[in-house]
Amino acid sequence: MPERFAHRNIYSQEDYYNLPDDVRAELIHGQIYYMSAPSRVHQEILNFINTEINLFLRSKGGPCKVYPAPFAVKLFEDSDKTVVEPDISVICDPNKLTDRGCDGAPDWIVEIISPATSSNDYVRKLNLYMDAGVKEYWIVDPLKKWIYVYHLEETRFETTPYTFQDRIKVNIYDDLWIDFTELGL
Repeated sequence: MPERFAHRNIYSQEDYYNLPDDVRAELIHGQIYYMSAPSRVHQEILNFINTEINLFLRSKGGPCKVYPAPFAVKLFEDSDKTVVEPDISVICDPNKLTDRGCDGAPDWIVEIISPATSSNDYVRKLNLYMDAGVKEYWIVDPLKKWIYVYHLEETRFETTPYTFQDRIKVNIYDDLWIDFTELGL
């Protein structure tokens, strides 16, 4: 093992939950990744998408719930080394909900990337969410004005790119579309 990794700490869920309340971080494979405060545009996008999903879910009834960040998601029930805070999580199995957040993979996750964390969302989390069995994963890129929709097909994600000028079908529902032209960015 290279010297630079010889004294690398491995953190657990307990360490994550013991972080100060004002610290934003995620725990991925035993490593803590700190996050900065989101930008105004990030929050506008989060609010828009979360509102669209919430209105849809309320109109339909049923078990699905939407949770914006900060909301802790322990992706793998058999591991205490990964707890993430997606920007938006949709969970349709109420048995996964706990007082701390969600134990198990949400049905749908939306991440709005920041320049400082883009590699986490495009690579690390993409693979993590696929391995966990997240049915749908959206990456929203405010700078490029792109939305990448990843839909789980058996054991791998199928990808479709969209822009902020598109009306996007949510794959896990038959009748939910999100029209990004209404965002006004």
